[in-house]
Amino acid sequence: MSNTLARYAANDATSRGRRYQEPSPAHRTEFQRDRDRVIHSTAFRRLEYKTQVFVNHEGDLYRTRLTHSIEVAQVARSIARALQLNEDLTEAIALAHDLGHTPFGHAGQDALNDKMRDYGGFEHNLQSLRVIDELEERYAAFQGLNLTFESREGILKHCSIPNAKTLGELGQRFIDGKQASLEAQLTNLADEIAYNSHDVDDGLRSGLIGIDQLQQIELFAQPYLEVSEQYPQLNERRTIYEVVRRIIGRQVSDLIDTTSAALEEEQPTDIDAIRNCNKPLVMFSANMRDMNLELKRFLRTQLYRHYRVHRMSSKAVTIISELFDAFMDDTRLLPPDTTEKIKILDNELGISGKARAVADYIAGMTDRYAIREYRRVFHPLEPT
Repeated sequence: MSNTLARYAANDATSRGRRYQEPSPAHRTEFQRDRDRVIHSTAFRRLEYKTQVFVNHEGDLYRTRLTHSIEVAQVARSIARALQLNEDLTEAIALAHDLGHTPFGHAGQDALNDKMRDYGGFEHNLQSLRVIDELEERYAAFQGLNLTFESREGILKHCSIPNAKTLGELGQRFIDGKQASLEAQLTNLADEIAYNSHDVDDGLRSGLIGIDQLQQIELFAQPYLEVSEQYPQLNERRTIYEVVRRIIGRQVSDLIDTTSAALEEEQPTDIDAIRNCNKPLVMFSANMRDMNLELKRFLRTQLYRHYRVHRMSSKAVTIISELFDAFMDDTRLLPPDTTEKIKILDNELGISGKARAVADYIAGMTDRYAIREYRRVFHPLEPT
């Protein structure tokens, strides 16, 4: 692979390595090993039943965190290939980026963060790192998945300065105002491309937003007009698919062209030159950035804050908050392996450690498991 990579791409031959030293894989690259470990992890499988926008039991066709992660990986790999970046690393980051998400999407995260406010807070980005570094239990020689520095760097998209100071080399870029690899940067924007475009699709499918509304949004209106004129007899379902496909294509092409121009101007010599830049080099054009922002604002007001979505979000807050309180008050309600982890963290960190272990347990739940666990704990007639 190294013969086809740009000089500033990540290369496993010059990787900063793993937290625990291991023999190099015989028939894979280091980043392929990272990707494979993510795919085989318990946390990755759980994404199948974690909310993107619509809770899992509301319908079989809506995106989940799993399908979203796969779609991000597809978009990100296409961009990486065009820019001669490392596709394997890009895919590993994309597939792992949501491993720390709570059940019930952002509503679940906000509820858990509120409950953890006095104990260090909760942020899904840091939780994804915690999952791959500490919580996955698959290997005899170490805790976690023992991924490379480059994969871990890409998963940690955001980090507060206080938290960064606890992460050593991994957190230093946030303190110094530096950048992650191009593979990490492009995956971050591929995530935006995927969830904005596909939330349009799911929103239309659900009936919570309409085509008439979206025709006021430039990023939708332009391809919708093209498709309507080119295929006037096409049914609505296929029309929407075609429009969403074109929305993704426009964003990807703009990102590749704009980033190529930025790299040509910057002339980075290697990956360290990328990291030492004072700004990201993977970017949209100003016009595309404005169109993206317009679409984001529309989705936030018309879809994410729709009363039907808010009803489920409100229930999610109740489920997460009351489970947290119950488990903190009486850890005997928890399974024995979780109780053991609580004892260990409680001994190490006191009440904050206990709260972190409870948060780990809740964050690892799927939507349907959280609902079932809530019934088990609070409903008198529900089997335990």
